[in-house]
Amino acid sequence: MELNASSTGKEIEPLAITIHQLLNKLPLTMRTKNSKGIRIEEGKILDFNYTGPVLEKVLQEGKKAGEIPETGPYKGIPVLVVPLIEKNEIIAAIGVVDTTQGIYSDIMEITKRPQNNKDQEELF
Repeated sequence: MELNASSTGKEIEPLAITIHQLLNKLPLTMRTKNSKGIRIEEGKILDFNYTGPVLEKVLQEGKKAGEIPETGPYKGIPVLVVPLIEKNEIIAAIGVVDTTQGIYSDIMEITKRPQNNKDQEELF
């Protein structure tokens, strides 16, 4: 699969579906810098021409954003969006919608807790 800043929603479908499945089917949005993208929920593609306010922000700023959109289909629900950067160029933004009432975000914080180095060594 070739991904570039102008890839369409249909062209990024395989990657978006894979990430959606990896995240236990949390709603996923993805678009490229120059083309609108894809919106997926419960394993179903809802839109091949999607964009959202946080996707747009990340494409402009090139930095991860975690916030609650004030508009769009995910208004009032926490989202986390990250940029996909290749050769110092932002080519896409990928977002996950935290429909778990914050459990997903809590898990991410829990995994950041320091552990005993000996315990970590045993894992590897």
